[in-house]
Amino acid sequence: MTHSSPRRALLATAAVLALGALHTPAALAQAAGAYPAKAITFVVPFAAGSATDQLARALGQSITNDTKQPVVIDNKAGASGMIAASAVAKSAADGYSVLITTNTTHAANEHLYKKLSYDPVKDFAPVTGLGKGGQVLVVNASAPYKNVGELLAFAKKNPGKLSFGSGSSSSRMAGEMLKQLAAVDILHVPYKSNPLAITDLLGGQIDLMITDTSTGVPQVKAGKLRALGYSTQKRSTQLPDVPTIDEAGVKGYDMGYWFAAYVPANTPAPVVARLNELLTAATKSAAAKSFYDNAGSEAWTTTPDELAKFQAAETQKWGKVIKAAGIEAE
Repeated sequence: MTHSSPRRALLATAAVLALGALHTPAALAQAAGAYPAKAITFVVPFAAGSATDQLARALGQSITNDTKQPVVIDNKAGASGMIAASAVAKSAADGYSVLITTNTTHAANEHLYKKLSYDPVKDFAPVTGLGKGGQVLVVNASAPYKNVGELLAFAKKNPGKLSFGSGSSSSRMAGEMLKQLAAVDILHVPYKSNPLAITDLLGGQIDLMITDTSTGVPQVKAGKLRALGYSTQKRSTQLPDVPTIDEAGVKGYDMGYWFAAYVPANTPAPVVARLNELLTAATKSAAAKSFYDNAGSEAWTTTPDELAKFQAAETQKWGKVIKAAGIEAE
């Protein structure tokens, strides 16, 4: 027994060292080299058919082509993206659960809700930005308003009579900013996603909305909705004859949106780097380019550090907009 104890101690030490070796940079790099070795799940905070969903599917198709591994799209709509964000935050930090999201979950929500089920900074590792775009102010094609001026004139004469729908924080903030800068009272009606709000706009249950172009423009081109204005300072290439809301008389109006990818905190850096590489390449694919063109948005990629800094700046910006709009956290 006295002779075997030192041997056992040596064996135990060797075992500990061997386990530790599995977590060295070299071992992690080797693991990342095999990534992805199985299906990746893209968790989307909005419903199928939304702009984020369409982008996720386009990027997933490209990654599958590059890696021969399937990419599964998991739509977890509702609660302003909190259901999806929480699910990814609690997932294994191995790169196989990726949140394809927007400023809703990672810039706006912390100002809109008193208690979040996730921390947008501590619970995630940024991967890359994915795109930026603007939104379009639309009304039913049968509505009497032919331009932004006519819509706002009616709103001023009839406080609280008009309603606007939104299925994302970008859409909601766009409507709130319109109310603030134009000094009008329009009722907000929340939806789980923009496509659901569009359905009610088509059915006459709400009067207007400011939505992502991938959701709104097809209905405009089909003659079912009328576009009155565009939300950024630059006109949409899809709707070149539609003035910006700023041009239409609401001076200083500017409200866009962005897409980005995140994984759970503590995901190994080599895996994050590989995923960044795959997603960056995917934004250049034919499917992604088709999405950007159809959505009136543009590709936008970053390093993880650049996304972290951008997110911090955007969070501050959205906080100011929400406070100025007088929105109380729920």
